[in-house]
Amino acid sequence: MLLKRIIPCLDVDKGRVVKGVQYVDHVDAGDPVEVAQMYDAQEADEITFLDITASHEGRRTIFDIVSRTAETVFMPLTVGGGVRSLDDVRDLLNAGADKVSIMTAAVKDPDLVARTAAKIGSANLVVAIDARRVARDGGGVLVPSERSGGERLAGAGLAPVVPGETRWEVCTHGGRTPAGIDAVAWARTVAEAGAGEILLTSMDRDGTKSGYDLDFVRAVADAIPIPVIASGGGGDAADMAAALDDGPGGGHAQAALAASIFHFKETTVGEVKRELLARGVPVRPPAAV
Repeated sequence: MLLKRIIPCLDVDKGRVVKGVQYVDHVDAGDPVEVAQMYDAQEADEITFLDITASHEGRRTIFDIVSRTAETVFMPLTVGGGVRSLDDVRDLLNAGADKVSIMTAAVKDPDLVARTAAKIGSANLVVAIDARRVARDGGGVLVPSERSGGERLAGAGLAPVVPGETRWEVCTHGGRTPAGIDAVAWARTVAEAGAGEILLTSMDRDGTKSGYDLDFVRAVADAIPIPVIASGGGGDAADMAAALDDGPGGGHAQAALAASIFHFKETTVGEVKRELLARGVPVRPPAAV
């Protein structure tokens, strides 16, 4: 049986780990290298490092911090933020990343997913999808949100839906720009193009600790043949168990990502894993078990 993974996430801005609620009101959570070392000691399965302002600011990821982080941890490291080209992918791998995550650049240039997968292999490529629930007009058609400058991103388009059906819209640039793309359909597209897994974040739940959006996670997980990492809303081990549950009503995710509860020491990776094991969730047990 494939073990489920618990993944702490480091959102990095101006060289510091930060955490907010629904992508705003960020507070400082420490030095990224020190925080990564803490999760390494707690035997996290992986760690995700996201430079959350790189795409918005039009710059590359902070490679020196990535390098220093990679030098001090022994768990797999996924890095994203500001990745716009194969050169950026190469430089991140050279800096010590095990996997590279792309999001905004993939929406602007969908062929980048296939080119990257061909270059580094699907196992090393994560496509991140940030999305929020969207409204419907009276005819049951998704209503795109306004975009800055009124411009539509390449390939943007919202399909008609059955009235009353829930849909989620992809957003880019760290959640700042609605893209007018259905998230489930986009997940299918990038999976077919060669993505190895999807980092799926509910912007509505981000930082709220109110539980993952199980409908969203399950809709994507059931639509594609690659693993889904559930993100946004994890408040405790019970929330993670629900996201990882493969039964009816569960999220069907292969991994659960969280930040706030770990950064601010509400719990540890080891404590979460022990509770998950008690609930029958197949995770790699911490050494203390």
